[in-house]
Parts: sequence; structure tokens; C-alpha cells
Amino acid sequence: MNLLNREQSVLKHFLPELVELRRHLHSHPELSGHEYQTAAIISGELKKYGWKVREGVGRTGLIADLGDISGPFVGVRVDMDALPVEEKTGLPFASVNQGIMHACGHDLHTCIGLGVARLLAKDLDQVTGVRLLFQPAEEIASGAKWMKDDGAIDGLDALFGVHAFPDLPVGQIGVKTGILTAAAAELEIEVIGEGGHGARPHQSIDPIWISARIMSGIQEAISRCLDPLSPVVISFGKIQGGQAFNVIADRVKLLGTVRCLDSKLNENLPAWIQDTVTSIAASFGAEVKVKYRSIAPPVYNDSGLTSLLEKCAISLLGPSNVLRLDQPSLGAEDFAEFLKDVPGTMFRLGVKGLEGCAPLHSGYFCPDESSLEIGIEVISRTLLAWMKDKKNS
Repeated sequence: MNLLNREQSVLKHFLPELVELRRHLHSHPELSGHEYQTAAIISGELKKYGWKVREGVGRTGLIADLGDISGPFVGVRVDMDALPVEEKTGLPFASVNQGIMHACGHDLHTCIGLGVARLLAKDLDQVTGVRLLFQPAEEIASGAKWMKDDGAIDGLDALFGVHAFPDLPVGQIGVKTGILTAAAAELEIEVIGEGGHGARPHQSIDPIWISARIMSGIQEAISRCLDPLSPVVISFGKIQGGQAFNVIADRVKLLGTVRCLDSKLNENLPAWIQDTVTSIAASFGAEVKVKYRSIAPPVYNDSGLTSLLEKCAISLLGPSNVLRLDQPSLGAEDFAEFLKDVPGTMFRLGVKGLEGCAPLHSGYFCPDESSLEIGIEVISRTLLAWMKDKKNS
């Protein structure tokens, strides 16, 4: 039996256990920075497979090493945290933690990482040095920085990542060289006016009305002042202000997100937003305070590593099921933080079943579990191919 056939046989044997583990993690989700039980379960599993585990990396994260990490050294990153979303799937293994759900597939990612760990532990003679990174707090774009600060990527020569993708059916994956996801930032705008009686608005400076003008005006400014070939998305998700129905508020706070694909434009956006918002507010007599917090840079996929993964995936799935994605996503992913220091690539894993799949971050998100096997095999084959190349070079 050749190596690849043996891998498939071994995986088929323990896959039902992984499915059950994934369902347990799905039932017991933990928010960003609070993945204590999740990390404990992962650590226990990895130690059973013979990996050297270091806990508390990036606060609630962990890393696991196998083989000689002083030689060619490759890594895989998977994330663990859930979202503050109420689950609506009605699954028998739905979340038991009210208001918290694995609505982005991180429970699936975690079990892909564990499946890779179990397979590679059976192929020690093929392994140079491998590190698995189980990352916390991806959803708040903090965990990658925490792990980097604790040395999680020190010495790595390459890094691979995966993310569930409900646009593709199970059995297909998507790959893309270059920019895969957008840069992201958090935007806070405080509009300071002058309160007064609701019956006499002309005697006040109404920050609620001015906030509405800012929200619409900044969209208009994007369409007329910025290059439409370099898209920018600004969305406001929270508005807070006012105390009573008949009193004009004295201040309003807007909280939103900024997404951009162009790195140079992204550097200039904070100043452009500040100038644009200040100008709109001043035209109606209000002041503004603008806070702009960068969350994550774009994910930039290394061409060589992407080609290697594509080749390995084609050997498994066939060329028609390995798609080259034409467009990047305006979603963000703090996997990008690691890629500042280590070349890497992330691929999209098809998780849409026969009945479809709700979007990421939806309370109805329900990936097809058969995608678990595909994710494990694609990553395992790619790692083994990478290590083989390094041994022969």
C-alpha cells in the first residue's frame, strides 16, 4: 500500500471520532480569549498522538511540535474561538451556551488540525519539523498577535491555513495567489453637537441628524473621491445617542468597520476619513472625534506555496474541483499577521451540502461535516510534499 492510500485508510478509521469531537466542540463554544476548555481538549488529544505541546501560547492558545524543528520547519494554523451569535440550526448538537455559537467553522478548523496531527504522527519517517498552531481570538483579530508575541512562529519556513467557505460545495476547494482577504479596521466617530428641546431644533445642533449626514456622505465621498478600481467598504454596525424622545441629544457615537484591498490606499484611509467626516460635521456646526484602529492587514498568499497546495489538492480531488478564485474577499482574517514574517497561504474549503449552507456568522450556519476529511487530506498531502521537497533539496 502506498503512502497516500495508507493515509486514507488511517483517516477513515478515526474520522468518526473526529466528527464526534467536532460536535462536542460545537455544543460547547467559547468566545475569543476564553477558549479554556477547548484548549484543554485539544492539548489532551495532541499528547495522545505523541506531539510536544506547549499551552498558554497567546493567552489561551497552544502550539504542538513534531519531528526535528531545527531543520526545515513548516506550520499549520487553525483557529478555535466562537462568536456571540444565537444558534438557530436546531441541530441535536447545537450550542448549549446561550448566545454563543461556532458560526464561522472554527470547530471544524480545530478538528482538521487534530486530524492532520493524527495522520502525521503515523508518518514520522516522512516528517522533518512540523508545528500546529491552535489560535484563540481570531474573531476579535487579536489572537495572531498574541501568539506571535509568545514566539509561536519563530523559526517557521512556511505556514498553511484553511477556512470554511459556504459558497463552494463539499468536494471543492478554492485557491488564490496574492491578496485573498482585505485589510480591516474599526472606526469610531463621536459627533458632538448641542442638545435642546425637540420642538425647537433650530436652537440646537442635532448630532443624530448630522450622524445620518455623515453616514450617507461618507458613502457618497467614496464613490466620487476614491478610485472605484480599489474598493473601500465602510459599514456602521452600532449607533448610540440620546436619552429621551423629545430631547435633542448632545452627542452620538457611531461604530463601524472599514475594509480595503489596496495596501497603499489602506495606509491613507485614516487621514482621508478624518478629513471627510470633520468637513461634513463642521458644515452643520458640529465637532467630531474620530478613532481608527487597524485590525488586520490583507492576507497575501505566497505563489510558490499556493501552487504546491493546488498541485496536491488536484492529486486528491481532480482538476475540476480545485478552483482558482478570481476575486479576493472583503472579509478579514488575522492569519495575515503571521504572514508579515512567514511566507504562507490559506485556501477556501467547500462546506456547502446538498441542502446548501447559510453564510458565515449566521445563526443558521451549518457546514457539511464530510468537508472535514477533505480539509485534513489536502493539508496533510501538502505538508508531506513540502517536507519531501526540503529533504531532497
